Parts: sequence; C-alpha cells; structure tokens
Amino acid sequence: MPVPFVAVDTAEHIRAFSENLALNPLDPKDLVHTFGLVGVWVILFAETGLLVGFFFPGDSLLFLAGVAASSVADAIFGDGTRISLAGLLIGGPICAILGAQFGHFLGARYGRRMFERPNSRLFKQEYVEKAEYYFQKFGPAKAVVLARFIPIVRTFLNPVAGVLGMPARQFLLWNIVGAVLWVDGILLVGYLLARQIYDAIGDHIDKYILPVVALIIVISVLPIALEMLRDRRARRRAKAVAVVAASGAAGAAEALREHGEGHGGGHGSESGR
Repeated sequence: MPVPFVAVDTAEHIRAFSENLALNPLDPKDLVHTFGLVGVWVILFAETGLLVGFFFPGDSLLFLAGVAASSVADAIFGDGTRISLAGLLIGGPICAILGAQFGHFLGARYGRRMFERPNSRLFKQEYVEKAEYYFQKFGPAKAVVLARFIPIVRTFLNPVAGVLGMPARQFLLWNIVGAVLWVDGILLVGYLLARQIYDAIGDHIDKYILPVVALIIVISVLPIALEMLRDRRARRRAKAVAVVAASGAAGAAEALREHGEGHGGGHGSESGR
C-alpha cells in the first residue's frame, strides 16, 4: 500500500526539526550549513555588538564562509549550501561595522554601569580589563583595528572605547578599516584555499579547521606581538638608563661629599696651626 503524501511530508518536517535541534551553535560548519549568508551576517553583528556574542566562532566562521562561497561548497557542506561571495564581502563588513558601532554607542551611553555585574559563564571582569589594556597600550586607532583579530577583545573593546570617551566619528573610521581587513581578509583566505583544501582532505574540513584558523590568528596578531616586544625592550632600555643615571648621580654626590669633607678638614688643620 503506498504511503500517503501527508505522512511522508510530516516525516520530512520531523526529520528537519530534529536536525535543527541537533545544531551546535559553536560549530561554524553547522552554522554555515544551516543559516547560510543571513546567519553569517547576524553572527558578525552579535559577536561585535553584543557582550554575550563573544562565544561565537567568528574567525573560523569567516574562514568556512569563504569556503562555502567557492565551487566546492556543496561537496563539503551538502547540496544547496553555496553562499554568495559578493554578499559575504559586502554584507559581512557592514554587519561587523554596525555591530561594533552599536557596542561603542552602548559604552558611551551607559558608561561603566555596563560592566558592573558579577562574573559568570558569559561575563568576566578580566575581559573588560584586557580590552582596556589594549586600548591604553596601542592607542584608540590601532587598538580598534588590531582588536578585530583577537577573540573576546573584539567584542569588549567596542563598548570600552565608548566608555573611555573615544569620539564616535573617529571610532567609525577605524572601525571600518578593521572590519574590512578582518572580515574580507579571512573570507578571501577561505575562498582562495577552498579547492586545495578539498583536494587534500575531501569533506573532512571540520577536523582541520581549528589548526588553520589558529594559524590565521597567529599571523593576524603577529604585529601586536612585535609591538609588545618592542615596547618591552624600550622599557628595559629606559630602566637601564635610569639605573645608570641614578648610579652616576649617587657617585657624583658621594664624590662631592668626600671632597667637601676633605676640603673642610684641610681648613681645620691650617687654622689649628
């Protein structure tokens, strides 16, 4: 007896619903396959504009989204997964810019009240302290750009910039620069390497995504590491110069004191005669 169409249709809906329930929101491959272009846009906004968005896998999501825009997308993720490259390259930075600008607005509007909350699984004071450290360390412009490539910091630095009084127009300029470099840079890496990755590992990209993204992050934060190394060396040199100067000053003071005592003693002897 043939199965009624209604029963088949219901079974398909149940299966699709079950698959959605099994979605792992921290798995970028699941996110790309399930939500596509709009999902990438929403996550980019949330990760850069909402304090609770820091746990989204931004770097790996962008890399896989670039792969999903390539000719091997369906072979890796499944039929119908391919994403518009133009939509990613244009819409991605726009959403990241809007998200960061919203975070800056919240920081400027509410000040430190945003961060007056106890530590929890979704919030820790050390995240704010780390963002403030980068802001003070590199200055507003450089910090806004470099923070894009540092997980967690890219979420918290935006409201911190607002709290610390960075003007909205200045923030917007460097926000745009950072968003384009981060979003389009990682997207294009994934897009350009997609064919080579598929030829090498087939559809098992999820097993290699973390090492690849880790390499991207290392390359991204290399300028920060070099800047910190130069700063540390400069501080050591300044400290050494200060120590030498202090030693010289102490030696000179001691010599003058001894000279004064000797000079005074000589006068005493002469007067005694």
